[in-house]
Amino acid sequence: MKIAAVCDGNEVSRHFGHCESFAIYENPANTVAASEIVPNPGHRPGFLPVFLKDMGCDVVIAGGMGQAAVDIFNQHGIEVVLGASGSADEAVKAYLRGELASTGDVCAEHDHNHEGRGQ
Repeated sequence: MKIAAVCDGNEVSRHFGHCESFAIYENPANTVAASEIVPNPGHRPGFLPVFLKDMGCDVVIAGGMGQAAVDIFNQHGIEVVLGASGSADEAVKAYLRGELASTGDVCAEHDHNHEGRGQ
């Protein structure tokens, strides 16, 4: 399993497309430490969900995300967990324990006109 936590520093970012980076956790059941930090490559409509899919991510943990990004992840069978906050490592640990459930709250203000660095 490969989990991507949407990050600003070591914290889960509130805004998927505007994040600084993605902390990638490979085989997190064995060790919950990011194996790689990937800088946000910037926004192009629909790009970031495909970028993370191409990296092999199965789960994306974020504070918030626009509906278009959620839809693209869903089309590729990638689980989206929204409403996370705090330490990315702790969010991944909580997810693995079954204690991090998505709020399902999609950010309505996240359309392509407001995205800045990404959606």
